[in-house]
Amino acid sequence: MLKPHHLRDARPAGFWPLALVFGLFLLFLYGPMLTIFVLSFQGPEGGLTFPLRGLSLHWFHKLAEGLGTVDIGAAFRRSLMLGTVVTGLTVVLSVLAGLAFRKKLRGGDALFYIAVASLIMPSIIVSLGIGLQFRLVDTGLKELLTAMGADNLLEGYGTALGLLTSALGAHLTWTLPFGLLIMFAVFNRFNPAYEEAARDLGATPWQGFVHVVLPLIGPSIVGIGMFGFTLSWDEIARTSQAIGDVNTLPLELQGLTSTVTTPAIYALGTVTTVVSLLVMGLALCAAALLGRRSKARRT
Repeated sequence: MLKPHHLRDARPAGFWPLALVFGLFLLFLYGPMLTIFVLSFQGPEGGLTFPLRGLSLHWFHKLAEGLGTVDIGAAFRRSLMLGTVVTGLTVVLSVLAGLAFRKKLRGGDALFYIAVASLIMPSIIVSLGIGLQFRLVDTGLKELLTAMGADNLLEGYGTALGLLTSALGAHLTWTLPFGLLIMFAVFNRFNPAYEEAARDLGATPWQGFVHVVLPLIGPSIVGIGMFGFTLSWDEIARTSQAIGDVNTLPLELQGLTSTVTTPAIYALGTVTTVVSLLVMGLALCAAALLGRRSKARRT
């Protein structure tokens, strides 16, 4: 028997207080980002606070011209390249680890805890440790070159610290544990009957992985890639002591907060946030598409 319309739409007494708390939480979470978005579109007379003065793309044009001696374009390209490499390595290593941990490994539990231990370590400590390791490498290589009498190589040697060495390692200590946790959860729920069916039909292990396993875990791989890029894109603490003599975009942005006193800093923040949102949007679309294809194959 259907209930009257007014009874079906009645909400519990605690609904509106909880809805108010949730709304305030969303405002607290996204309010600063929305404020920066709005203030970045001010006119030439705009300042760092409200009220809004005009509406234009003036500060984005100023951003394109450069902010003093800081090369925003170069920092942007460095962050983009680092994020792309981190994403690729995070995806590949997470998938391989997930496949390996499907079988019982001697010492596997200890290896897992070691892999995710960096999540509970303070980020700045991880960065300092990696930076110290690479400085020890520098010292060792210089002593080796000196002992070998390779003066030409010694003069041209700078440091092992760099974007795709120490900074890459620092970012992987942050992104890889998330990828491992996601992939382990995926394979814990993975039905091996699909692989057994492929083997019964004569598929090799490689064919079974490419044509059966990979399409089924495709949405999760896209999610790992999204985590890898977005976590790397805005990372500061783990990069600060391990980057060497160059800066990523977040580090440049952090430095500019004390020197740039115009809405151009807001324009830069808007651009970096839009890049993250675009990556997230593309990842969600790709995951949804792969999910539909996977469902179609199972049916």
